Amino acid sequence: MATQRLIVAIGRVERALSRLEQMQHISPVDKDDNLADRHEKLKAETRAAIGEIDRILAGVA
Repeated sequence: MATQRLIVAIGRVERALSRLEQMQHISPVDKDDNLADRHEKLKAETRAAIGEIDRILAGVA
């Protein structure tokens, strides 16, 4: 069970990193006004996934 949750959490981190990498390739013309909001949401999701991994590894979750 913990292994499956760890795999899911790692998958979330990988998807978040992939989205970050994709954002590097957007030209300034293609950027939209809510980029800062999307960036904050992505950072929060990444923090949550890393926190979940930490709890799983600590045996708390």
